[in-house]
Amino acid sequence: MAPKDASRRRVFLKSSAAAVIAGLAGCAGSTNNSSGSSGSDDTSESATDPLLKKSGFDLASPGWDENNYLSTPLIDEGYERGSTTDLENMGSRDVSEVPHGSAVPETPDSESELLDPDTLVFTESPSEDVQGRYEEDFKAVFDRVREETGKEVEFNKVNSYAASVEAMRSERAHIANFSTGTTAFAVNLADAVPFAVGLTPDSAFGYRLFATTRADEHDIQSVEDFARDDVRMAHSEPASNSGHQAPSALFDQYYNVTPEEDYKVNFSGGHGNTTRGIAAGDYDAGPICSTCFVDTVEAESNLSYDDFKVVWASNPFPNGPVAYRYNLKP
Repeated sequence: MAPKDASRRRVFLKSSAAAVIAGLAGCAGSTNNSSGSSGSDDTSESATDPLLKKSGFDLASPGWDENNYLSTPLIDEGYERGSTTDLENMGSRDVSEVPHGSAVPETPDSESELLDPDTLVFTESPSEDVQGRYEEDFKAVFDRVREETGKEVEFNKVNSYAASVEAMRSERAHIANFSTGTTAFAVNLADAVPFAVGLTPDSAFGYRLFATTRADEHDIQSVEDFARDDVRMAHSEPASNSGHQAPSALFDQYYNVTPEEDYKVNFSGGHGNTTRGIAAGDYDAGPICSTCFVDTVEAESNLSYDDFKVVWASNPFPNGPVAYRYNLKP
């Protein structure tokens, strides 16, 4: 069932949940007791949130039109990243004509236009990841670049998506790891040339958009509920792919919910802030980068995956690419 077609089913489930559970009485608890808790506990949970599942997540068929999930089973199954199968399914996306903006620039033919610095400056877009993680991850790359070019490599972390683009535009950075949402700006405004994306050691990649709320928000069971007047919505920041750009398109495509039209967008300043804000009750829901969500929960001792519920998740997005400035001397 497509998400748009699911709205009628959701309305039915919400309106009839109490009647169904009353009719089934104690049988509902024993049928849904997949986590080993008592029947009365599960009956109470089902009565307040008939779509919620605490376990039994199917990677191949999540069934978002019929299910909400605590975030725990999603993370247990590694659903925060895409698989090699997802990557193969993306296939080639070569196009004969660039529909928006400019094509990736070519290296200049003239030697006088080439940039040949003594030290190569590498920067990366800010992340909710553990401080210093990326510098560690790229250490082997930096060592190899030094070996191949004979040049020193300097790591320069910036504090905003815009700053990473501006650093390359002004030639203060020569190589960068841009976020997914920033890549189009980097190509069009900073003459960036993307050339690689990373995989994890087990060949997983990327991240998803998790449409997230608190586990005890029983009245929020779908992206459609984000449009209610009493739901306070958080997006991370305007240049973020999963935190703003993707939900602005996908919520409308699949659920006829358009951010800024159907609900007010409150920018939290980052995925970690959205995650913490939802947990604290500052916001009721929001789109969150799945891997950033994991990093935030893992880093905060007062947060648990069981504190959060996911009402929908996107297909995986590729990580932001590593790119070089177009006129960097080969």
